[in-house]
Amino acid sequence: MQTNDHKIRNYDLVLDEKFGKIGSPQRVKAEEEAYNFYSGQILQNARKEAKITQLELAKRAHTTKSYISKIENGIIVPSVGMFYRIIAALGMRVEVVKPIY
Repeated sequence: MQTNDHKIRNYDLVLDEKFGKIGSPQRVKAEEEAYNFYSGQILQNARKEAKITQLELAKRAHTTKSYISKIENGIIVPSVGMFYRIIAALGMRVEVVKPIY
């Protein structure tokens, strides 16, 4: 949905038009790719905040620089085990909490 001022009024309509309705195969695929990219960006930001290179992170997590790059660019998603190794190598931890209502 586009107006003359180029401001989006309802982003759901834009997504529906571009990727199909919620639950459609195209929309599910697009959401998955978006989550992969976003997750990679979170890891990249954490790595940069820790002031370490992809190569150093790879060494600490016992993997390759290429693999870290692919994760950061949302090309691949690490296994759960590798995700925890990367988190630990960044000096971080994963915490699962119950939301407060």
